[in-house]
Amino acid sequence: MTTDLGRPRNPRIDVAVLRSTVELLSKSGYADLSVDAIAKRAGTSKPAIYRRWRSKAHLVHEAVFPISEATDLPDTGSLAGDVREMIRRTAGVLTTPAARAAMPGLLAEMATDSALHADLLDRFGDIIFRGMTERLDDAARRGEVRRGVTTVDLVEAIAGITLMALITRNQALDDDWVERTAALITKGISA
Repeated sequence: MTTDLGRPRNPRIDVAVLRSTVELLSKSGYADLSVDAIAKRAGTSKPAIYRRWRSKAHLVHEAVFPISEATDLPDTGSLAGDVREMIRRTAGVLTTPAARAAMPGLLAEMATDSALHADLLDRFGDIIFRGMTERLDDAARRGEVRRGVTTVDLVEAIAGITLMALITRNQALDDDWVERTAALITKGISA
C-alpha cells in the first residue's frame, strides 16, 4: 500500500490558475504572459504553479485546450457527419481568443523542444487516436472510407487545414467554411 505525503492539492488553485491563464492570454498574448502574473491574478504562488505544471507551455496548453466531455470525438453514424463535427469542434477550439493568442508561442516552443512537443501531444493522444481509429474502423465497416487512410492522415488533414485557415484568414471560420472543408476532406478519404 502506498500513501501520499504532504498536503493534498487544492483543486481551487488549479481552477483559479487555469482561468487566470486564459484571461491573461486574451489580453497579453503568449510572449508577454508570465507565470508571475498568472500567480498574482490567481491568488497563489509561482511554486504552487510549478508543482502542478512543468512549464508555462504545459500550463497554457492545459488552460487553452482542456480535456472534457466535449473533447470526445463524435459518432454521428456516418463518415461525412463525423468529419464535419470534428472540423466544427476543432475550429471552435482554435478560434477562441485564448487559443489564437497561445498558438504562435506554443507552436514555436514545440518546434524547438521535442520533449515538450511529445508531452503536449500526448495529452490528447488517447482521446484523438483511440476515438479517430474507432470512427475510421466504423466507416470502413460501412464501406465509406478508402483503404489505407490512417488516423494520422485524418488528424493532420483536419488540424492542418484549420490552422492554415486561421493563419490566412482574418475572419471567423463559419458554417459555410466547415461544410466546404468537411466535403473536401470526406471526398478525399471516401471509398
